[in-house]
Amino acid sequence: MQKYQIAKRLEEDSKHMGNCLTERNWQRPLLLYFSMTMRSDASGTIRTSRVKMKDLSASWVLENPISGDPGKQKGSQVFKLKDSYQASRRSEENVEHFIDDHHWQEDEIQNRRKASWSPVKFKRQMLRQKRWDLRTVDLIRQNKEADKQMEATSAIEDLKNMDPVVNGKYSIWRRDFENPNSDSTLKLMRDQIIMAKAYANIAKSRNQIDLYSSLLRHVGDSLRVIGDANSDSELHPSSLDQAKAMGHALSFAKDRLYDCHIVARKLRAMLQSAEDNVDSLKKRSAFLIQLAAKTVPKPLHCLPLQLAADYYFHGYQSKKDLNIEKLEDPSLYHYAIFSDNVLATSVVVNSTVLHANEPEKHVFHIVTDKLNFAAMRMWFILNAPEKATVQVENIDDFKWLNSSYCSVLRQLESARVKEYYFKNHPSSLFVGSDNLKYRNPKYLSMLNHLRFYLPEVYPKLHKILFLDDDIVVQKDLTPLWDVDLNGMVNGAVETCKGSFHRFDKYLNFSNPKISENFDSNACGWAFGMNIFDLKEWRNRNITQIYHYWQDRNEDRTLWKLGTLPPGLITFYNLTYPLDRKWHVLGLGYDPALNQTEIVNAAVVHYNGNYKPWLDLAVAKYKSYWSKYVRFDNYYLKLCNLSE
Repeated sequence: MQKYQIAKRLEEDSKHMGNCLTERNWQRPLLLYFSMTMRSDASGTIRTSRVKMKDLSASWVLENPISGDPGKQKGSQVFKLKDSYQASRRSEENVEHFIDDHHWQEDEIQNRRKASWSPVKFKRQMLRQKRWDLRTVDLIRQNKEADKQMEATSAIEDLKNMDPVVNGKYSIWRRDFENPNSDSTLKLMRDQIIMAKAYANIAKSRNQIDLYSSLLRHVGDSLRVIGDANSDSELHPSSLDQAKAMGHALSFAKDRLYDCHIVARKLRAMLQSAEDNVDSLKKRSAFLIQLAAKTVPKPLHCLPLQLAADYYFHGYQSKKDLNIEKLEDPSLYHYAIFSDNVLATSVVVNSTVLHANEPEKHVFHIVTDKLNFAAMRMWFILNAPEKATVQVENIDDFKWLNSSYCSVLRQLESARVKEYYFKNHPSSLFVGSDNLKYRNPKYLSMLNHLRFYLPEVYPKLHKILFLDDDIVVQKDLTPLWDVDLNGMVNGAVETCKGSFHRFDKYLNFSNPKISENFDSNACGWAFGMNIFDLKEWRNRNITQIYHYWQDRNEDRTLWKLGTLPPGLITFYNLTYPLDRKWHVLGLGYDPALNQTEIVNAAVVHYNGNYKPWLDLAVAKYKSYWSKYVRFDNYYLKLCNLSE
């Protein structure tokens, strides 16, 4: 039928060309809706009836035989039923023959047309054909790329929906993962140990020493078999035998000792004891982590001592600062770093200068305490960054920063605060980890609170970028000076995600002074990399706002100590949210950060206890910091500072 339709279409086309297809010898099946048949009844009378096509078998077709003489076709046409195979076969051969002839005729016509074309028209036609071919190839390529993209997207979605973390397993592809009860033996043995300990205590209280010793022996054997196993596949081969032996021992103990009330009471006592033990270990762990985080390692203690000794020995105290004219030039890029850590500060400066497009326009204002001033200045005299300007100042030289003006200094003079921070606390291990954290005197250090006095420290500057000493710069930061803060004072990256890191985490909203003035659901932000508009700061008298709230928190009822809570209050509704790519936090406490976010960040921040210069540091994050340390430096080698 398909070939018939092709032939039919060619017949219609040929009429426009003046060709008469009836002159060609080919056969065409006729589509008839009915036919006439004759039959005789029992009396011999011949009757005719009409038979529709649907009544005929599918193996028969109606055919119109055409003789070779066209004149005979004008007479009456006789229709006859023939076998469909023969008819269709002959028809197909004729149609194929016609199609071949028709293609040949088309080629002849096309060749004659081309012969009549001018060279310009022929070239235009060739270019058009070439464009068609290229377009066809391009469409095929796009289709293949679209298929590949769909397959890749589907694969990524499948990976996202797959949870690779399974308790007690190292990989979900392990065979024992297929069995939902794969850890049944391990769980059974652990439960047996708990029950054996309970029965052992009961046996001891009833003076059944033999049973007590037997149960303890089985407990020890089970613990040795379990070892560090987290699944049945990691158990010792003898674990099943040990579980059976323990089962027999428990069955025997149950027959002799079982009393529902006594066993329940003993299990509750064991649970309470375990909880108390866990709580005690948590407090001890918190204390040790705080101690390790705040204790200065010997090499870091050695470094400032060596630098300070050489600073005075070689007379560098009389050396004047260079490029003084740049220190107050508001057209340059100014940074404020307040730190007593020489090595950490050097990393901040080195990483910033290395990624700066125009390092000669960058000015670093470093403020440290009296104890570390000589060492800090000595380091940057000997290791001055190329082209950039570095100024090192001593906070004790700021005579305007006194207790009559500064709330924190005034609070520090009170006997209650001195006792809280500086008196020995033998019960430190028994206080909460949060209280232990905030007992560190660094939270009252003026180096920490100096960030609230930036306009006073740098009266001639218009904008300044504040950087903590535990950050690393990975990109050029100069675009931050072009950010429009929309009348805000502080530009910072927000840290809230869902219900986390909002104001209610940092402030005491049970106090009406807080609840009536602030929104508990307001989003928190981070210190560490902040762009401050000092002109707007002066216009809004931000430092006075800080003093107002700091005075009201002398009894520490509005917030716990630190600089972030008063910062959230001081810059409430005055903080412009920066893009998160500018500042990625958590490298000092979260080992599960997104590696791509870290690599793409302009600044990474090691906020938390696991600082990169400590042994506590998260190993996979340490390289982002250590690559900016010059370990070949003479003083670092002298103090055994190495990667």
